[in-house]
Formats: sequence, C-alpha cells, structure tokens
Amino acid sequence: MLCNDQQNYFLWVLQVGLALKKLFEEGVVKREDLFITSQLWCGHHAPEDVPEALGDSLNDLQLEYLDLYLIQLPFRVKKGTNIGNAENYIPPDIPATWGAMEKLHDAGKARAIGVSNFSSKKLGDLLSVARIPAAVNQVECHPGWQQSKLHTFCQSTGVHLSAYSPLSSPGSKWMNGKVLKDPIVISVAEKLGKTPAQVALRWNIQMGHGVLPKSVSEERIKQNLDVNDWSIPDDLLAKFSEIKQVRLLTCDFIVNPDSVYKTLDEFWDGEI
Repeated sequence: MLCNDQQNYFLWVLQVGLALKKLFEEGVVKREDLFITSQLWCGHHAPEDVPEALGDSLNDLQLEYLDLYLIQLPFRVKKGTNIGNAENYIPPDIPATWGAMEKLHDAGKARAIGVSNFSSKKLGDLLSVARIPAAVNQVECHPGWQQSKLHTFCQSTGVHLSAYSPLSSPGSKWMNGKVLKDPIVISVAEKLGKTPAQVALRWNIQMGHGVLPKSVSEERIKQNLDVNDWSIPDDLLAKFSEIKQVRLLTCDFIVNPDSVYKTLDEFWDGEI
C-alpha cells in the first residue's frame, strides 16, 4: 500500500508522462531536447529497491532513461511508509544506496546521478567513497539562503549546485516567497527595471547555479525565462551579502527524539 506522499507524487508523474507522450507523438519536441530529472523516494533506499523505483518512474513517465536521478534526502523510512512518523525512520546507508545508483548509471538508465538536500559534510562523505561522483546537489538556494559554505564546497569538488525554490516558493505555506519581499531585492529590481523574481533568479545564475523556478502563471513563466541577456552589476550584486540569511525549508519533520536525527543542527551538520 502506498502512503499519501507517494500517491500524490506518482499521480503527478503519471500526468507528466502522458503529457510527454503527447508532445513526442505530435513532434512538438524530441526526447533528446529535454533534460528530465526524477528523485529516489526515501522509502526506496535499500539497494534492491533502487532499480525498481527507477523502473517505476520510467514506466510512469513512458521513458527509456532519465537525464538525472537524485537521492531525494539523506534520510530513510521503511518501505511503503510515510515521513511524518518517527517509528518509520531507519538509519540511512548512503554508500549502499549510492552503489545501486551507480549501477543505474552504468546501465544507461540514468545519464547522471546526484543528490538533494545534502550538507557539505554529507556530500563530502559521499564523494569520499563514490566510484561515480555526484553530478548535482539540489538544495534550497536563493538570495535569502545563499548556501555560501555549500556553494564553495561544490565549486571545489565539481558538483553542480541546483537551486530549488529559487524564489522562496511564494505559493508555499512554509516559505511564502519572503525573498521577493526583501528590500534589497526590490531595490535592485527597481534600478534594473526588472521584477524581484527575475533579480532573484539572475542572482543564482550569476553564482553559477542551476535554477528551478515554478509558476502557474503564463506571464510569470515568460518573465522567469527572461533572465539570460542581462546581468546584475557588481556593485548591486555586492548588496546581496547584506540580506539576512534564513533557511526556510528546514525539514523539521525529520527531527524527533526518536528519529535518526535529534536536532536540525545535526541533520544539516551546522548549516542552519
């Protein structure tokens, strides 16, 4: 039986798969022109479950391979259970899970493999034992949580930092788009004749990060794409260092006296 989180995710993946199939059949786009990423659910960390999980995603998406496959969290729950109950939590074995990911890469099922929500320490621990280094670490990153330590570490190890919630998720009850209301972001946007969202995205791009913005508004999607033929001048870029830094998506649901991680500081290895 699937838990609610898994059910919602799989329904979404099925919808994406149907849309992709339609686009391919109608010749709107070719498979090789798309870069498609999915994640390994934290209930499928067991090495024997990893290929099955990817196989299910490929079937649902109606694809033969993924361009990137990520370990969603350095955190594990019992297979088929939810992440909201501490009794379901079990210690992760990231090296073992990564070994199974490497086999998927060897088989061509995942063109690249990586991780998500890994601190500098956890990423370093993985890189020290990996046969195939992680290509990407996908994390919360925006002007209000700039990930300075992780940014430097990723640059030094050749791991690409991919920013999710680069606009601090205006539609999320946890994050509320605080970055778009920041006075410095607003001031820079006004000086450049851009929107706060465009400035926030451009900051990440100039830091060398990938960005994964989300919107349901056609106008805003077009604005979010208009970030490549201009730049934030150095004097204005320097202003971003004055923005108060707060991690918005803390993953506090993982922390519990009975959990593998007792505190947020322990989970994020001090990067909080």
